[in-house]
Amino acid sequence: MHSPVRIGTRASKLALAQTTLVQHLLKRETFVVPMTTSGDKILDIPLYDVGGKALFCKELDHALLNNDVDIAVHSLKDVPTDLPQGLAIGAVLPRANSVDALVSKHSLTLEALPKGSVIGTSSLRRQAQLLAKRPDLLVKSIRGNVPTRLQKLATEDFDAIILAMAGLERLNLTDHATQIFTADEMLPAASQGVIAILYAEHRADIAAMLAPLNDAATAACITAERAVLLALEANCKTPVAAFAEINSEHSLTLRAFVSLEDGTQSYTATATGLPSDAFEMGKRVGHDLIAQAGIEFMKTVRR
Repeated sequence: MHSPVRIGTRASKLALAQTTLVQHLLKRETFVVPMTTSGDKILDIPLYDVGGKALFCKELDHALLNNDVDIAVHSLKDVPTDLPQGLAIGAVLPRANSVDALVSKHSLTLEALPKGSVIGTSSLRRQAQLLAKRPDLLVKSIRGNVPTRLQKLATEDFDAIILAMAGLERLNLTDHATQIFTADEMLPAASQGVIAILYAEHRADIAAMLAPLNDAATAACITAERAVLLALEANCKTPVAAFAEINSEHSLTLRAFVSLEDGTQSYTATATGLPSDAFEMGKRVGHDLIAQAGIEFMKTVRR
């Protein structure tokens, strides 16, 4: 008889919805351990000024390393590329919708928003791409989970906000989306739309349990995307995007960009190759971006 699998997760509605998906796939008795992370507590300061998205992982990491939970469920885009020593990704689930959506107070598209409209986002990647298209807009930091941001749009000085479409879908809130961007219109963040399950790497029993849940195609794509971040030495203050897809010929295409946060200067790179070469492809794309941008530009965006 197996003991219940203790699942660590953030306590937000979206995190709990994602954890429910994992529970169904495990087909084992489970026990959910919700946690309020540092990233959930600090809501009045942009994440990139207080340690980045790793703040959403810190308490869950400690719980894994202290054997307080067996696995932790994360949105992979919140997980740093350099994992804490002793932790590993045991599985990534098939990727959900990877793109971004505009949610507008008056159901206006990005092109139709009046000059000077205030757009809420906590992402410098989104900010850079928005301002490259519409430099007349005012981008303002917004924090909180998805329902909180929707409430802030309704009650505060925002004309629109940008959210990940995957989050809206998992919370059955897609009717709020005014405009769904294609990847060509707004390149997603590395690992956007992907749920990852972390575990303490000395737990061979957990590794064996998670292995059947791992989606190979998604794993190849996020390996390439996260390799771009590693090559760039990107941090939470770097406006960077990376997105990979496997096409009908079973080859992997990777696109990435790095930009100034005001969108006035950016560089893009692409590569196509075998999914088995995903990591090396990601490194090549990252080095291509560095070569194009130059050392001084990279110093500026790494800060």
